[in-house]
Amino acid sequence: MRLSIIVPFYNMEADGKLKYCMESLVHQTLRDKGTAYEILAVDDCSPDGTFDALKAYEAQYPGLVRALQTPVNRKQGGARNLGLKEAAGEWIGFMDGDDWAAPDMFEKLLAKADATGADVVGCDLHQVTSHTMEIGSIVNANTMDQTGVLGPEQYRKLMLNPCSMVIKIYKRSVIEENHLSFPEGMFYEDNCAGPVWMLSCKHFEKVEEPLYYYYQDSASTTHHITEARCRDRMKAGEMLVEECRKRGFYEPYRAELEFAFTKLYYVNTLFSILIGMEHYDMSLLRELIRGMRETFPDFEKNPYYLRVFDAEQRKLIRLHTKSSVLLVMYYRALRWYRRMRYGS
Repeated sequence: MRLSIIVPFYNMEADGKLKYCMESLVHQTLRDKGTAYEILAVDDCSPDGTFDALKAYEAQYPGLVRALQTPVNRKQGGARNLGLKEAAGEWIGFMDGDDWAAPDMFEKLLAKADATGADVVGCDLHQVTSHTMEIGSIVNANTMDQTGVLGPEQYRKLMLNPCSMVIKIYKRSVIEENHLSFPEGMFYEDNCAGPVWMLSCKHFEKVEEPLYYYYQDSASTTHHITEARCRDRMKAGEMLVEECRKRGFYEPYRAELEFAFTKLYYVNTLFSILIGMEHYDMSLLRELIRGMRETFPDFEKNPYYLRVFDAEQRKLIRLHTKSSVLLVMYYRALRWYRRMRYGS
């Protein structure tokens, strides 16, 4: 078996999402070429008819589609881990249940792997807002200076920006030898897993084409900010640091890890709270800055931090380091002023 494609689904029966994703996978050009692959479609204990729909695909495509189901809802990471345990492929690929692939995506990724000897291969993606195979807004993912036989310089860049896991295939032997898996029962699990998986690989190559369709709509979970999801992001940051310590990545790439943690755990969460949550507990803001200080007390001196975040962002963060109350008062006054002056 050359390839296993693992796809978690949760409440995807309606609106044609499940069908569009599955149709893109069962009709990959690999099938026309006689290349053996499998689709591990994992229902994450959905309350709707998702599992029945996947079982129908399994019946229609025996030997190609395997419908699996988690006994309880384990979130995307848990569903992926179940797929990993069942996978038979030499290579492992992932897809989100509301996205889809170009017909030749996996043929091209495998061909690049065969031609180069890489143990991880990626591509670009494009964002779409409707179910279509037309090219949407192209996102150039990993950069070519991150590719090749990996050394310290590439690893530093991959720690800063590993990019999405769903646009890559990974050699199964690397996953097994390094005991790689996903955090379960939480969102943002790939923010922890992504850097760790890339730093465990030895050779990364890329197909410079947008072969993955990333679907976005107003109902997407990425647009829904809650305290629980903020805490999941914080937990993902903590787990990233813990994994890097355990695997020997902490000291060689400390500056890059410090910035990755600052961005994931702290900055993204802070501005998600301020911008995306109408009501929030002040204790969450206090806990956030306390955790940041305890993990990386000198984060404001990090060279990547100083380069990436602008003066206004750094000013708000500086206020937060002094007082959560002061930050909220200033930010609300700033928003009121801008609404009065600019009407937005």
